[in-house]
Amino acid sequence: MSDPNRHARSLGELLSESACSTLAKAMRLGELDARLRRELAAPLADHVMLADVSDDGCLVFLADHPAWASRLRQQQGRILAAARSAGIPAGRFAVKVAPLPTFPQGSTSRIPLPEAAREHLRAAAQSLEDPELRAMFLRLADLA
Repeated sequence: MSDPNRHARSLGELLSESACSTLAKAMRLGELDARLRRELAAPLADHVMLADVSDDGCLVFLADHPAWASRLRQQQGRILAAARSAGIPAGRFAVKVAPLPTFPQGSTSRIPLPEAAREHLRAAAQSLEDPELRAMFLRLADLA
């Protein structure tokens, strides 16, 4: 009879480095988006979103209407300066007109996480070597 654990691997082994780095990049992008939009006036900030920071230092924004894209371009110098002060070597700026992704507001009800799921997430977090990913798993386990 073969050993059922012979092919067992930890969650950290199952998650490829690219998946971890993609998740970390998305989190950094979200934080930078919030920081840069705080530099903008309220109406403009509500109609634009940072979509990407390319490897060559180009900030790519989405705007939901050409008029908002034009207003954002007028703030280009201010946004590039704010990105550089955040440690991003930004040197270029691009705006694309496209619908902004929608995210549910706080009105959605959350189903409580079963205790067994919390324990599995905590155990999985302990098996991870990447401290950033481990912290994400622990935050997820703490959601109640």
